This record gives sequence, C-alpha cells and structure tokens, in this order.
Amino acid sequence: MKYLRITSIEDPLFRKMHNLMQEVFPPEEVLEYELWKEPLEDPGIRVFVAVHGDDVAGATEYRYYPDWNIAMTDFTIIGRPGLSLGRFLAQNRQNDLNELAKSNGKKLFGMFAEIYDPYKAGDHEFGGVKAMNPFVRREVLSHLGYKRLDFTYVHPSWKNDGEAVTGLDLCFMPDDENVNEIPAQLVVDFLKNYYTVLPNKPSEWLNMVEQLERQESVLLLPL
Repeated sequence: MKYLRITSIEDPLFRKMHNLMQEVFPPEEVLEYELWKEPLEDPGIRVFVAVHGDDVAGATEYRYYPDWNIAMTDFTIIGRPGLSLGRFLAQNRQNDLNELAKSNGKKLFGMFAEIYDPYKAGDHEFGGVKAMNPFVRREVLSHLGYKRLDFTYVHPSWKNDGEAVTGLDLCFMPDDENVNEIPAQLVVDFLKNYYTVLPNKPSEWLNMVEQLERQESVLLLPL
C-alpha cells in the first residue's frame, strides 16, 4: 500500500478520492469537486490517500501549525475493511507530522480533532462502511490517545449559514500522555484561525469562545 499526497484536482487519484468521499459521507458534507482546487494547492493543507493496487482505499486530511506546534485532523476515511487502513493512515500521518515538527525545530505538542458523540448525534451510516461507524471511530481515537476538551462544543456550519452544529466533541491528543490540560488561549487561537473561512459565526460559537477566553486552561477528559 502507498501513502501519496494529492496537490491538484487534475491528479487522477483525486477523482477516486472524491468518489470515495461521496460513497462514505452524506452529500451535504462533501465539498464540490471544483471547490477543492485551492485547498489542495494550499501548502498548509495536507491531503493523502492510501492506494491499494489501482484503488484509493482510504484518505486523510490534516494541517500543521508551526507557530503553535500543533496539528488538526480534518478527516480520515476508511473505505475498505481488512487492510489495516486505520493504522496505516494514522502511522503515516504521525510520521509526516513528526517530520514537520522536527523541521520546525520542535517535537509535536499534539493534535486536535472534532469527534462525533454518537450518544448525542443520532444515526450516522457513513455509506454503510462499518469501520466508519461513530461508535467504532470514537473508541479507536480513544485508543490513539485523544482526550475530550472539558467544555460544550459547537462549530459553525460549513454551509456558512450561521447555524451552530452540535453532536461533536473537540478533542486533543497530546504527544505526552501525562498532559491533562492545555492552555485555553491555544484553543481560542486555534478555533479562530481554523474557522476564519466561515465569517457567519453563530452566537453559540461566539459565546463559547468568549467563555474560553476567560479561562486559563482547559482540562483533557477521558474520551
């Protein structure tokens, strides 16, 4: 299996990845084909696919923020069972991030991720792919070392319609498993940067950020 980066919508692998996304995710969560052009060309956004034979069997998108020495996982797709895709993607992503941190003269502090809370979010079929079931994914991410940030999380809808999206937790995987809290300002800075592209923020999100700005730290709780 190969771990290959995609940087253009002209790459034949991107069409296969986009088709896989349409099979797995609900239509409203899949960015239109043409709208991927700029994100793929952005050097700060890293999109990789797991290529098995001639097929794209999985994919992951993530970012590294050198100023804060942290990362964010945007998504991980497991498209086929029986290939240890979860481990393959996680290990290669971690190796890549470790190299980026090393080139920044540091050791990676940790990585954010938004993780579905299936106990609140209702039914998510994800194309019938069992490995993408949110109950399974939550336990896998817990095994990897993710911890839940201790506040009620909402995020702006990617439709930029001013609606607040619930049913997820903002989580963080510290490189040092003994870390049990992180600076609240780091969370604020990250969230403001990450959602800059969505100018129409819901009031729930703004209130959440204001509350975080009044704190010194945020606890990391078991996932």
